[in-house]
Amino acid sequence: MNSELLPIMGTPAARRRLVGSLLLLAAALGLGWPFQAQAIRIKELAAVQGVRSNQLTGYGLVVGLDGTGDQTTQMPYTAQSMQNTLQQFGLSLPPGASMQLKNVAAVLVTAQLPAFAQPGQAIDVTVSSIGNAKSLRGGTLITTPLKGADGQIYALAQGNLLVGGAGASAGGSKVQINHLSAGRIPGGAQVERSVPTPFALGDSIDLGLNAADFQTAHRVADAINRQIGAGTASAVDGRVVRLRAPADANARVSFLARVEEIQLETSAPAAKVIINSRTGSIVMNQAVTLGPCAVAHGNLSVSISSTPVISQPNPLSTGGQTVVSEKANIAISQDKGSLIEMPAAAQLSDVVRVLNSLGATPQDLLAILQAIKASGAMNAELEVI
Repeated sequence: MNSELLPIMGTPAARRRLVGSLLLLAAALGLGWPFQAQAIRIKELAAVQGVRSNQLTGYGLVVGLDGTGDQTTQMPYTAQSMQNTLQQFGLSLPPGASMQLKNVAAVLVTAQLPAFAQPGQAIDVTVSSIGNAKSLRGGTLITTPLKGADGQIYALAQGNLLVGGAGASAGGSKVQINHLSAGRIPGGAQVERSVPTPFALGDSIDLGLNAADFQTAHRVADAINRQIGAGTASAVDGRVVRLRAPADANARVSFLARVEEIQLETSAPAAKVIINSRTGSIVMNQAVTLGPCAVAHGNLSVSISSTPVISQPNPLSTGGQTVVSEKANIAISQDKGSLIEMPAAAQLSDVVRVLNSLGATPQDLLAILQAIKASGAMNAELEVI
């Protein structure tokens, strides 16, 4: 040890401070207390209401496919769409002529128009086949108008598709990797019209919380008032926090930039158990607790087996025939379900340990958790997805 520290550590006051620090460290390590509470920014808890993206959809054609397009005999709208496109260029087919296309596919084009998008801005688009095209790989999307929910055109899409899959077929065999009926065009659409937003209107801005919670709304409003000024924010309900914002657009942007960077200490979430009945997945958060209860769960299984029975005629008999019949054996078995006492569990680790002690499969746990919740022994919201 450095000799320069000995006189300082040798004083009674220094020793008391050192012992106190060591005791606090031991208590924190033993109880699992964090030294610094985890902080989260307001921008991760809430978003400005009215500032959102909009969905765009359009119908178009992909050309240039290597014989993997729609079968026009089964998808007549592909040929009709191609005829309409050719008519725009002054070309028309003779009466009674039919188009047998193999390199054209009808597609739906979708895109997300981000907030504050301006004319000339490029956005990504997704192209998906709506016919029986085998693959869109190597295709080119011709000019396709993208419309919003109001029927107005907000963007035009065009470009070469990027398809992540690959496939080949020969002699009745087929190999395919990933998906070939959909692709993307990065920056494939150009915005033609902007969507007005209420961001610069009025003297207030509403923040919408990602999840309705009165405590979170109160804490957000309180943090904003402490950082920016009293009376700046007020909680309207469990989801909306109203802000008094400057009228100038530049000052409003700076104001929201400060608000979004304000940090809050995270609080314990509401106790919730998520159950996926299709996959048997169970997810629960750290706030889930269990009360004392008793659980008995037994399995009932029915097995049916069939054995062929062959009956042959006697030797040298006339007119006899060999007869094949089936003999079915049905057995019903029920496992014994012993009554297991489950003690109270106040932490997530205790809940997991108690549930694992049942020795039940994930599918059995779905029924057990629902029954525990119905009995009132589980302090959590049960959500089935």
